[in-house]
Amino acid sequence: MIGIPSDGEALAQTYRAFALREAAGRSPSYERLCLGVAADPELLALLGALPLPKRQPNLLLGAVRLLGGPVADYPAFRQFVTGHWAAVSAQMLARSTQTNEAGRCATLLPVLAALPQPLALLEVGASAGLCLYPDRYRYAYGERAPFGPEDGPLLECTVDGPVPVPAAVPQVVWRGGIDLNPLDVTDPGDVRWLESLIWPEHTERVGRLHAAAAIAAAAPPVLVRGDLNEALPALVAQVPAEATLVVFHTAVLAYLDTAGVDRFAAQMAALARQRPGTVWLSNEAAHVVPQVARQLPDGVPPGRFVLAVDGRPVAFTMGHGQGVEWL
Repeated sequence: MIGIPSDGEALAQTYRAFALREAAGRSPSYERLCLGVAADPELLALLGALPLPKRQPNLLLGAVRLLGGPVADYPAFRQFVTGHWAAVSAQMLARSTQTNEAGRCATLLPVLAALPQPLALLEVGASAGLCLYPDRYRYAYGERAPFGPEDGPLLECTVDGPVPVPAAVPQVVWRGGIDLNPLDVTDPGDVRWLESLIWPEHTERVGRLHAAAAIAAAAPPVLVRGDLNEALPALVAQVPAEATLVVFHTAVLAYLDTAGVDRFAAQMAALARQRPGTVWLSNEAAHVVPQVARQLPDGVPPGRFVLAVDGRPVAFTMGHGQGVEWL
């Protein structure tokens, strides 16, 4: 994942890196648009006037799509952004990137299914909580036969290396999450924002979003509004004692400063001592968690997350759960 943009040339480089490392080969339209922004001093100046965390490519692109703006070619996109900057910037200031891709469960499942059952899942940066239902989705890994609930949306995931593909979904007895702004899948406005964060070419993800939202709406998780470091202890106290607690996150810690990441890692270490058997499952960009980064081999594939169990890297994963490479 590309980090939060900073000032000057670094902002242009952020958009260029997003185009070449994340969008290339996955979203031709977003690749074109972000390369255009990276070479556009006027647009960079507008973005540079926003608060630092509000300059991200996904936030700009999502806001334009939420407002019905064009994303097929750069001239039309640029005209819309500059002509409607007040509305675009208002959405960027009011919202945050909260991509809630249920497909990510496919990259988490090999770890979750191998843990002592049943599980209590606690996600930090949970958005609408759609990744809290790995037991309700159906999975297809490579050429292997699909498994999981027949009525669940199908999550397809390519595999590379000795991926320990499970034979069944895990047993989940409790689900909870923390987010600065939890989204409500029964609120059409929140669902529309989640749709706007889906890349234009990824039409299959729209159907998956609505199927996952229906599952969450039928059995809502415990979602807490707050800072993940501040809210974690109180939510942990609600977890059933008989379940294996799994605290997990995907593309979340990149939004914390160094002190915040260190504080979270320290909380996880303390929690493992206080509640033996607790598992910390992180799925972040290679540089985000220092103790994970130190253990990585050279040549991390560009644009990949690193899946780590209790700070130990076990796999490279694709951002929307569409592929996993086991280490």
